[in-house]
Amino acid sequence: MEKMADQENIILVTRVDQQKADRVLARFPKAVYHADARMIVMELKAVATRGRGPILIISAGTSDIPVAKEAYLTAKAMGNTVDTIYDVGVSGIHRLLNHKKKIDQAAVLIVAAGMEGALPSVVAGMVDRPVIAIPTSVGYGVNLGGLTALFAMLNSCSSNVAVVNIDNGFGAGYMASMINRE
Repeated sequence: MEKMADQENIILVTRVDQQKADRVLARFPKAVYHADARMIVMELKAVATRGRGPILIISAGTSDIPVAKEAYLTAKAMGNTVDTIYDVGVSGIHRLLNHKKKIDQAAVLIVAAGMEGALPSVVAGMVDRPVIAIPTSVGYGVNLGGLTALFAMLNSCSSNVAVVNIDNGFGAGYMASMINRE
């Protein structure tokens, strides 16, 4: 972080537990630890907001929120307007449909889902914009550490779905930002 501080406007550190975060924060008082996303953000210079439109991050269940928050913080740090909708998975599809207007306004969508990983395909069928799917390692039954969701997302018949690796909120936020650039 010391070497990066001379070159960057903002520094993101992912996969940080509380103990390591405490050590980093003691050294870098400008840094902020987001325990829910296991991420440190240190803004050294303000990042201008840009992009073609808002990025919308959707999580299927509440256990997918930490990965969704990692994507949120990443996209926000890259200068995007970012919004979220949490806990709208396919087991209660009416909750997703209640947010149709917000979904339609998004320029790029990120969808985090574990279990059977069906939500990205559902969302992709509702829009004509890029959907970045994040399989999460949460779930029960035959989740296989996120492989079930990953395979479902890779097999999506929706042609506007791209998939990042399991639990890769950072990668999804970064890719959405690149797509959203003007």
